[in-house]
Amino acid sequence: MSAAVELGRAGQTGPAREQLTALWERVGADGDPFHRCAVAHYLADLQDDPADELAWNLRALEAVDTLTDERLQRYHSSLQVQGFMPSLHLNLAEDYRRLGQLDEAREHLARAEESLSALSKDDYSEMIRGGIRRAAEALAT
Repeated sequence: MSAAVELGRAGQTGPAREQLTALWERVGADGDPFHRCAVAHYLADLQDDPADELAWNLRALEAVDTLTDERLQRYHSSLQVQGFMPSLHLNLAEDYRRLGQLDEAREHLARAEESLSALSKDDYSEMIRGGIRRAAEALAT
């Protein structure tokens, strides 16, 4: 998965999308929730159509609903499900905003803000906090 993510970050979205879609098909809609969440999260970022991006972000949120801290900590001991929520809800807020569904965007932005306490004070949390501020500004205009 990391190779496909790096392809996407390098601007090779087509090959990255193909590799992650193949991985999604192997994991399956009922597969491991950690893998489903991660693959859907990264696939969302590779979509050209905001409606497709929304669909993948919704899949990531659906997967996280069945994810446990115990499962995450088998991957890395510091991970907790609640730490995923700010990013997932921020992504959904942005998707809904781009699609003109402003009530849904505000709802997910509020949920992102409410879940910020799950994050440590580090570069990642500052990136998410900045994204929330920018999303709030975009919704205010």
